Amino acid sequence: MFQFDKILYCTDLSQGSNECFKYAAFLAKKTGAEIHVLHVVEKLSNDAKMALESYVMDSVQRAEMLGSRKRQAKAKLATKQEDFWAQVTDDEDLAVRKQIKSINIIESFPMEAILKASREREVDLIVMGTHEKGFVETFLGSVARNVLARSRIPVLVVPLKERKR
Repeated sequence: MFQFDKILYCTDLSQGSNECFKYAAFLAKKTGAEIHVLHVVEKLSNDAKMALESYVMDSVQRAEMLGSRKRQAKAKLATKQEDFWAQVTDDEDLAVRKQIKSINIIESFPMEAILKASREREVDLIVMGTHEKGFVETFLGSVARNVLARSRIPVLVVPLKERKR
């Protein structure tokens, strides 16, 4: 039997991320594993940086704008976590919240950051979702696809549920 001691839950903070977190919490409950939460704020492309520098001349204001991206992600993640746990009624399920050992929001390239965090934390499993992008990415997001291709540990990819029409 496989034993998971540490789970890395990667969230893009999308609509389907709570559904994905249910899997991480379930596995943590069943195995007693720690959960490490990671959200990666994607680095701006060089073109985006040049545009920002062209239109926002004040370097302090530019730094504030860039910093606000992480603050907004942190606030959104905190809200999503509170909303998730508010819906949990079973005491045994609520106890899983104590198994969350870290919550990290970093600015980086998602695939690289996920793989690096999995190595540094020595996790046994990566849990992540897919999201809608283009036609090619419909069944598996590009980040999830690349993590699957390069990871040396199991990756559980939770598909986005169909949208209600």
